[in-house]
Amino acid sequence: MSSPNPTTKFRWLRTGDEVFPAMLAAIDAAQTTIRLEIYIYADSALGKRLRDALVRAQQRGVEVKVMVDSFGSITLSGNFWDQLIAAGGQFHWFNPMSLKRFGIRDHRKMLVCDEQIAFIGGFNIASEYEGDGVTKGWHDLGLQVTGPLVRELAAAFDDQFSLAGFRHRRFVRLRKSAARKLISARDGELLLSGPGRGRNPIKRALQNDLINAQDVKIIQAYFLPTWRIRRELMRVARRGGRVQLILAGKSDVPLSQLATHSLYQRLLRAGVAIYEYQPQILHAKLIIVDEVVYAGSANLDTRSLHINYELLVRLPDRQLVTAAREIFSNDLKHSRRIERSAWRKSRTFWNKLKERWAYFLFVRVDTYIARRQFKTLRH
Repeated sequence: MSSPNPTTKFRWLRTGDEVFPAMLAAIDAAQTTIRLEIYIYADSALGKRLRDALVRAQQRGVEVKVMVDSFGSITLSGNFWDQLIAAGGQFHWFNPMSLKRFGIRDHRKMLVCDEQIAFIGGFNIASEYEGDGVTKGWHDLGLQVTGPLVRELAAAFDDQFSLAGFRHRRFVRLRKSAARKLISARDGELLLSGPGRGRNPIKRALQNDLINAQDVKIIQAYFLPTWRIRRELMRVARRGGRVQLILAGKSDVPLSQLATHSLYQRLLRAGVAIYEYQPQILHAKLIIVDEVVYAGSANLDTRSLHINYELLVRLPDRQLVTAAREIFSNDLKHSRRIERSAWRKSRTFWNKLKERWAYFLFVRVDTYIARRQFKTLRH
């Protein structure tokens, strides 16, 4: 007999070797619906295995819907999903490629099966994510969710799926973005963001949590937070709290890493501890503020906080937070601390110039172009 008030349950998936088998098992077990939303989907052995599982699900009567970002998956051929479509499944490119709107992207990642189990996090469907994140494969993090919160994730997918083609007048003419939502569930909050005007729920929730925070641990692949978030992080450190950042020692976007380096000196001076993950490219997104944890697709950078469609869950779950702290501690063992004095001495004029230009490109130029494109979209 089911409980009248079912609770949401969570499980961290710490490597590609954990997340992809779990996703495939959920697809194979699905009986009614499957929803997949992804930024990067590569035509790899992994991509074909997952696609074939989706086709089999559709063939046995499961309603399958897939949405892939057209820019993130620009190398994926147009006929990759023909088998799924032929079987009766539905496939959409999100924001089909156009020079007039290429900067507006769906960076969300989720798989929802039967509205009973969901997977969110940073993982894309590509071979570089396979492995343990230490000896092989990019280091990322996923979260398996079961329970009432899954229905909210399914509803968020349905809203986005209906608007994938950017052909809806109310979508492109909106002044206050309908994509920016905070959805409260029994066991946490779903934070959705996208381009447009209005308060960003991700920024707002994090800023509010940081105001009285004492212990902050963050793992971020791309770190260019707003000045308000940076200010709150530095205030935590200055009032005697602890702020620890694990950032990318190796990055797939070196220019973004340069931009992040431009922030190090001020953060270190305020007492923020900075570490760089060493073994592999870092792609994980994890935020722990005291007894609250954030997980999902969003980075703490300008694009995630102002431009992309993103998804995070905010969870005041004690067991989940404890497990997240263990993940952080384990990653710390594979990270190198950035010492303030050594960092200051290593900064040449040329270093600083490159870092400031990279910061300008990511924070100013990219944001300006994307906002202009969003404002000029037409029916």
